Amino acid sequence: MKLPSLPLLLSFNGGYVDTLGFLALSGLFTAHVTGNFVTFGATVALGTAGALPKLLALPVFCVVVFLSRLAGLCLQRRNLPVVRPLLSVKFLLLGAVAVYALYHGPFAASERLVTLVVGMTLVSAMAIQNAVHRAHFPKAPPSTLMTGTTTQIMLDLADLLAGEKGEQTKAASARIKRMIVAVIAFAIGCGLGALAFIVAPAAAFVIPAAVAAAGLFLNPAASEG
Repeated sequence: MKLPSLPLLLSFNGGYVDTLGFLALSGLFTAHVTGNFVTFGATVALGTAGALPKLLALPVFCVVVFLSRLAGLCLQRRNLPVVRPLLSVKFLLLGAVAVYALYHGPFAASERLVTLVVGMTLVSAMAIQNAVHRAHFPKAPPSTLMTGTTTQIMLDLADLLAGEKGEQTKAASARIKRMIVAVIAFAIGCGLGALAFIVAPAAAFVIPAAVAAAGLFLNPAASEG
């Protein structure tokens, strides 16, 4: 049986963590952080909890991406591996949240400091994932943002339907296959994240850490295929 590629695991975790964070942490998007602008506005308008995590998500995300890139460049200059060390840090962050969730139990909206710390930890983990994906798997579809991927699929399908021939058609066909698989992996992650939250809202945080751990054993060099 062929193992899934590392980008596919990242796409699955992107959907899972984003959905779980939204359900468990008062509507916080931990992977697709720009969505927090919308939910922040809704929180202010409705007077519901969770405004501060939504407000801090984007700056925290930006800082962690910046630091991840600097760390990666430092490792490269020393001819050291980059992808696995950064993903190891991501695993440690997800693992810390999983351990705390099992100890603490489901998170309540009234626990503002707890949900803030947990939320920013998950945002940091997803920021590292996005930085690694963007810098080291540029040919793979994004693992947390499906709008651009879906748009490209539709554009390529229109080109194929128009009957254009040549190398561009072959490239479009191959790109469609990669992107559809990424969207499916993300959607499965979303579905399982919602299901896990319904069944076991605290234990649900263990799955992203387990998937991140599995990704450490995959060969990053073989992930661009």
